[in-house]
Amino acid sequence: MAPMGLARFDDQYRARWGGLLGGIDEAGRGPLAGPVVAACVALYPGTKIRGVHDSKVLTAGGRATASVRIRAKAAAIGVGIAQVEEVDAFNIRVATLLAMRRAVEALGIQPQGLLIDGRDLPMVELPCEAVVDGDAKSQSVAAASIIAKVTRDAMMETEDQNHPLYGFARHKGYSTPEHLAALQEHGPCPIHRKSFRPIWERLFVQETLFSEMENVES
Repeated sequence: MAPMGLARFDDQYRARWGGLLGGIDEAGRGPLAGPVVAACVALYPGTKIRGVHDSKVLTAGGRATASVRIRAKAAAIGVGIAQVEEVDAFNIRVATLLAMRRAVEALGIQPQGLLIDGRDLPMVELPCEAVVDGDAKSQSVAAASIIAKVTRDAMMETEDQNHPLYGFARHKGYSTPEHLAALQEHGPCPIHRKSFRPIWERLFVQETLFSEMENVES
């Protein structure tokens, strides 16, 4: 869908709520490691940003270029983060909604309505609607998907320097063969999500082996 179509989709909601519309999306719901990052991008009527599409269909270079254009044209941008500890303490769904609420709070201005990618709504006191595949339909949500993805990718590249054994700069924490092989060899590191099955299975194996070694030594 072309950017004009994405903008027209948003205009349907502006007619209902008002001119300043915010779009929300997240990055990092599925990976085995790292935070979940949400972004909220508020756009005024008539704003059209070239190169803005669902972040998943753009290259890394395309996302970087689009993010510069978004930051130049958006009325406001807010980013919210839920850390690994929160993912493990609550669950990924709750942590994602928490990150989304923080993104709205970080916006600095109050939109007249919000479109959220997916099926769930964060706890905010604003008119809002969940839109399945919103990042492919709405310009504001697509812009948020790009900001969230670019932000999280940069965070995972930093974590690659902190934990160089896992290849985070390449796979961003997703369960690629490279990542799973590194987990098999080195076990989880502090930014792995212990509540995710591939991680807790390996932690259980490590604890079992350690316990067996202690019993042998004693």
